[in-house]
Amino acid sequence: MGYSAILLVGGFGTRLHPLTKRTPKPMLSVAGVPFLEHQIVQARDAGISEIVLATSFLAETFEPYFGDGSRFGISIRYAVEERALGTAGAIKNASKQLTGSGPVVIFNGDVLSAHNLQAQITFHQESEAAVTLYLTSVADARAYGAVELDENKRVLAFNEKMENPPTNTINAGCYIFSREIFDEIPEGKVVSVEREIFPKLLAAGVIVMGYVDEAYWLDIGTPQALLKASQDLVTGVIYSSATPIHEGEFLVLDNSRLAQSATLDRGTVIGSGSIVESNSYLSGCIIGSGVKVNGDCTLINCFVADNYEIPAGTIAEFSFFNY
Repeated sequence: MGYSAILLVGGFGTRLHPLTKRTPKPMLSVAGVPFLEHQIVQARDAGISEIVLATSFLAETFEPYFGDGSRFGISIRYAVEERALGTAGAIKNASKQLTGSGPVVIFNGDVLSAHNLQAQITFHQESEAAVTLYLTSVADARAYGAVELDENKRVLAFNEKMENPPTNTINAGCYIFSREIFDEIPEGKVVSVEREIFPKLLAAGVIVMGYVDEAYWLDIGTPQALLKASQDLVTGVIYSSATPIHEGEFLVLDNSRLAQSATLDRGTVIGSGSIVESNSYLSGCIIGSGVKVNGDCTLINCFVADNYEIPAGTIAEFSFFNY
């Protein structure tokens, strides 16, 4: 049997408004599929056989698309929080649906990475750790949890979001828990894994290790980052087996029509059944399904919602076109 995982997808996605008013962040389209699909296939490709989605905000939108996971070659179940329980509370709630034994991988639902998950699991097992954190480096760590390590990669301190972080090595949003750690999380309470559980474990002398991987990593929590994730997947900066097969620097999904004089570049995605008319130029855009872009438009780094019509001659950059 493969490994088990929990994927935290219950957040409100406030930094992505207005895109997340009706759609939870993990279900936003990135490189032609919901962002969550990239994470699920990454988990499957690393040997994970079951995954529990820890849902809350717009929880009803996940199961109609992902079902029981058989279409993706993985077992998927759903843990719904009736009220938000924080990251640790969500993990505790979801853990009750896990089967099997052995370590459990915990994913944040807003990270696109190329890190070697199988190597992280191996490192966790060889270190006999209770928890292993995936860590990476960023230029400015203030918005993240900064993690201090000793020479053996054991975690000494976990500093959650501070003005003067002691290091630029950050929590990159993928943890491996030995199952006894679930017993350390209280039932039905609002608890933060970053602010409460990790410091508690360190204070108790529990072995918490840091797996450092400097491969591609991106927090997709802002519109600009979401666009970058889609562009990078389409142009091949990072690979995901969930990205539809395509050629060149753009992705056009089924039943769409492009005028011969239309130009697409920089990872633009055209959703299924959409039309782009003559002399229009789209660069780095995410275009929904059933969209019509009339002639002589220039759209750069724009989002266009499903079934929206862009008037002829529109010129826009970093704009949202939705209802």
